[in-house]
Amino acid sequence: MSTIPEWHLAGDWFDICSCDIPCPCEFAQAPTNNACQGLLAWHIRDGHFGPVRLDGLNLLALGAFEGNLWTGEAKAIMGLFIDERADEPQREALQIIFSGQAGGWPASFAATIGELRGIEFVPITFEVADDLGFWRAEIPGKVIGRAEALTGPTTPPGQRVQTINPPGSEVGPGQVATWGRSVEARTEGFGFQWTGESRSSKHIPFDWSGPASA
Repeated sequence: MSTIPEWHLAGDWFDICSCDIPCPCEFAQAPTNNACQGLLAWHIRDGHFGPVRLDGLNLLALGAFEGNLWTGEAKAIMGLFIDERADEPQREALQIIFSGQAGGWPASFAATIGELRGIEFVPITFEVADDLGFWRAEIPGKVIGRAEALTGPTTPPGQRVQTINPPGSEVGPGQVATWGRSVEARTEGFGFQWTGESRSSKHIPFDWSGPASA
């Protein structure tokens, strides 16, 4: 596609990773034990790429890296799953956006990826509680990630543990991260295989647009 149209995506994102709670990467630090692996999941509540509507579609990535991703010393290895419900124009649009070719925040994030092992089109389910009490995503036979909101003896009932303007946000600046703890995490695909319980997880809304630079 020679000309990138005006586009916008807004929705929910979460990850579950191998880091201790809270994940140091969210604070722009090196990960626990200097290595991180896990899953990242996106749900597009509202989105378009020119005239192509992208509402309701999901994506999920598996990835790993060593070192501090935010200082440039590390590059991630990643594989991307895209919702099989997407038709051909939607698939093309999502690949252009998430590869960074369409500008905006995804272009900045794509710069942290050193190797993309592949893209697969699969069924992806995604759910997040209205009160952010839990979030989950699943690809049958490949990936399941479930997390519950983090709480503790001094957290007021019904309130969430949150970070405002985290310095290492995977979805870009100016958002609120809600912290959680994984209940179940199993990943298999693109050469990755990992399981983790009681590991770091966080939910962050995203709101991107382009093709202006991030």
